[in-house]
Amino acid sequence: MLKIGSVVDGNGATTLVVEGDLMGPWVEELSRSCELALGSAPVLILDLGAVTFIDRGGVQMLRGLADRHARLTNCSPFVAEQIKARER
Repeated sequence: MLKIGSVVDGNGATTLVVEGDLMGPWVEELSRSCELALGSAPVLILDLGAVTFIDRGGVQMLRGLADRHARLTNCSPFVAEQIKARER
């Protein structure tokens, strides 16, 4: 299960707070939320502090967002290692 909350700050940045496991159908759900946010805000920040697992599809999606200048913040050591390991 995945929970996505959003916050818009005074500078127009949108932060999506993501909680749970980023896998399977939840990858597409987060991707849709990110595309909506990118269409309406100049800056997208993903707070991944409460993400406990990311599958291969989730890692690829997050790396694609990072390539588009989205900021990935508050990654746990486990999640950061998953993203880093998939880069090799």
